[in-house]
Amino acid sequence: MSRARPSPRRDATGDLTGRHAVSNRRPRRFRHRTNEQGVPFMHDVLPPPAEAFVCYADALAAGKADCPLPGSGSTAARFDTLAGLAREDLCTARLAEGHLDAVAILADLEGEPVRPGEYWGVWAAEPPGSGLTATRTAEGWVLDGVKQYCSGAHTCTHALVTALADDGRRLFAVRTGIPGDARSAPADGPGCRPVPGTWQAVGMAGSDSPDVRFTAVPAVPVGGVEAYLRRPGFHHGGVGVAACWYGGAQAVARVLFERAGRRADPFTDAHAGAVDLRLHTAGAALARAAEEIDADPQDKAGTAGLRALRVRALLAEVCAEVLDRVGRATGAGPLCYDERHARAAADLAVYVRQHHAERDLAALGALVCRGDGVDR
Repeated sequence: MSRARPSPRRDATGDLTGRHAVSNRRPRRFRHRTNEQGVPFMHDVLPPPAEAFVCYADALAAGKADCPLPGSGSTAARFDTLAGLAREDLCTARLAEGHLDAVAILADLEGEPVRPGEYWGVWAAEPPGSGLTATRTAEGWVLDGVKQYCSGAHTCTHALVTALADDGRRLFAVRTGIPGDARSAPADGPGCRPVPGTWQAVGMAGSDSPDVRFTAVPAVPVGGVEAYLRRPGFHHGGVGVAACWYGGAQAVARVLFERAGRRADPFTDAHAGAVDLRLHTAGAALARAAEEIDADPQDKAGTAGLRALRVRALLAEVCAEVLDRVGRATGAGPLCYDERHARAAADLAVYVRQHHAERDLAALGALVCRGDGVDR
């Protein structure tokens, strides 16, 4: 268990400072390299969110940035870090959250730790339809099929992926290959390949989340059957995603608070007050969740699932209200003339749909009314 660390420092606006800050400047460029076919390696073709993610992962590996594990005694600092990344850019935060979640999962399930120069994703979406299948061979496990919503598909060197094996659903670690190499390989050969045209998103476009086709990809099992879902960290990680939504909502609210600060208008002030109230409530819920996770990291009380459902549902409602009120208060102007705000609003509207709306609310209601050992 990691030792407790102080929370990140903030300036007067609430933004992260020092080594926890995410620069508004374009991240540094990388040395140009190509493979034998002349295809550039990933560092020379990355869009800005992926560049920022790579820089952040490199800083983590070098000890120049820090994000405590959930339940380590500094979970609030972890949520602050995720929210801070999201305030700057939700797509970067999505990529970083996947990498950080992979670090936590590997620690939970005693997998091989993440090494410097590795950029991980967690590709565990299970939408309806066919997905990945895992087959045990004489040489080990291999994965075949198509996985949807693979964030960082052109950036991640490794991923944790869920797949259906003959004994149930399992989690596997795979090496995706350096993006660039795979593009020059035969389309029907072994490997992981993003499926062209499968990520048409406007919001969260920079998260690079297309379908990925797996063909005889070697895989290493991480934990046993259903171990990924049964561990308390699954629910802790779900709250971490909500921390990203929180940062995204703060980013969207920025133009409203700036407008209210420049001129007195009772209607703008009313919207600003309502948005501040909702954001304050969301921040308090995340802080309380962090305290509870640190107090019971192994979920001996059996409340981690209930906590995650409540916090995620609350944050989803907060995001929806912030998007609505900011739009009503500021009109079309910021959406049409402020690129940063327009992108933040579009990104948040997509990202928060990781909450499954009435399905998650139904799961919450069933757990509260018919679950064992929960408070009513």
